[in-house]
Amino acid sequence: MRSPGEYGTGHIPHATSLPLFDDAERAVVGTAYVQQGRAEAIEIGLEIVGRKMADYVRSVKPHVRDNKIYIHCWRGGMRSGSMAWLYDLAGYEVTVLRGGYKAYRHHVLDTLAKPLSLRIIGGRTGTGKTELLQAMAARGAQIIDLEALACHRGSAFGGIGQEAQPRTEHYENLIHLSLSALDMTRPIWLEDESKSIGRCVIPDALWRQMRRAPVYVIESPMEERITRLVRDYGGCPREDLEAAIRAIERRLGNEAMKTAIQALHDGRLDEVVSITLRYYDRAYDKGLSAYTAGQLTRMGRNDSGIAGLADTLMTYK
Repeated sequence: MRSPGEYGTGHIPHATSLPLFDDAERAVVGTAYVQQGRAEAIEIGLEIVGRKMADYVRSVKPHVRDNKIYIHCWRGGMRSGSMAWLYDLAGYEVTVLRGGYKAYRHHVLDTLAKPLSLRIIGGRTGTGKTELLQAMAARGAQIIDLEALACHRGSAFGGIGQEAQPRTEHYENLIHLSLSALDMTRPIWLEDESKSIGRCVIPDALWRQMRRAPVYVIESPMEERITRLVRDYGGCPREDLEAAIRAIERRLGNEAMKTAIQALHDGRLDEVVSITLRYYDRAYDKGLSAYTAGQLTRMGRNDSGIAGLADTLMTYK
């Protein structure tokens, strides 16, 4: 029952937004509470709600299964209570989430802080880390695809062709949802990531555990990496690719940026990838230096490619 703005910041995954107040109405009631007091705020809230009661009942119908409704607001207080009364009156079996979304968020953060048996797949851009992660999942490994949850593949190019990213708070909720389906006593595999994936930030507690976990660094020939990246990004709109190249001008250098953009317009995508990898390889190698030597296991390609690497990594406990 929280406002659209609250829901957009973060919500229980799969919850449907049926707000008691829209953002403007919530601001009016909140201001009245601060400036005039609780009684006046309740009166204003009732005036808003009273004329929309029938709409509330109509709007919930498509979402109800087995005549059951589960409701929450921020703390499980007046917004939830008032709508629970209305939906009970309409004949539904209503349950209010004790403590509301606030209690759920405490649960999420507590879960993310629990010790996990993490394993990290590392490697320079284009080594096929995501493909490898999915191959391992198909073989029964427990994985969390942090990039898929963030709707971003990392780097300046990572948002091209993706859906809008969740806010960081909701990103934490989605990670929690993924974790809740896993056996916490077994290894969990993730990709090596920067702290931020686009605008999504990996939760501190999880990030600290990732930085202490063993890292399996995939090594792949430059030609193979270029081929993979051309395959993955070659079909993207040229204007989006150019914008991404311009976004890393400071890191590439002005002349390299101009050369990459000209190559893009000429259709020489291999050259575009080769130029941008100069920066991304330096950045990844610098990030890898934050791990201790004992954390790193380097994994070269074999004739079986991704499938062979997946089989090998499945033997690590």
